[in-house]
Amino acid sequence: MIVMIKGNVGYPITLDPTVWIFDDRKVELEKAFTEPEEQETFTSNFQKPPVNRSISKMEGEAYLKNSYVIPLHDFLNNAEPKADAAEVEFIKSNGENEKIALEDAKNGYLLFSLEGKPLREDGPVHFYYKDGSNQDNPIKYIKEIHIH
Repeated sequence: MIVMIKGNVGYPITLDPTVWIFDDRKVELEKAFTEPEEQETFTSNFQKPPVNRSISKMEGEAYLKNSYVIPLHDFLNNAEPKADAAEVEFIKSNGENEKIALEDAKNGYLLFSLEGKPLREDGPVHFYYKDGSNQDNPIKYIKEIHIH
């Protein structure tokens, strides 16, 4: 259930989507595309990693039934794409890899929890464009993110 970011980067990164449920950067899927101003401000102003804190019983119950995405922006920036990097290729477990512009990837979201459950069958993550244009048809089966 891990996803690698590698390729034309300064630092290859290993992501573990199973721990993102406790990450303060996560966004409910239903809100990710309906509150663009709030999400944009949040993503651009987030400067430090999430703080470990205990969760309330109510939060825990919500985690078990809601669907969540996390902005891909921070992870890509932490990998430090090289100056000539322009494209992201999603390496998929079904063999049907897909390429998109690096800037589109930086502005997108990774779905990691669907109705409180990890994406075991067609995951571990799905990619959504920031504008929600592929909301009905996200990029699925992503096992690696390769920067070109």
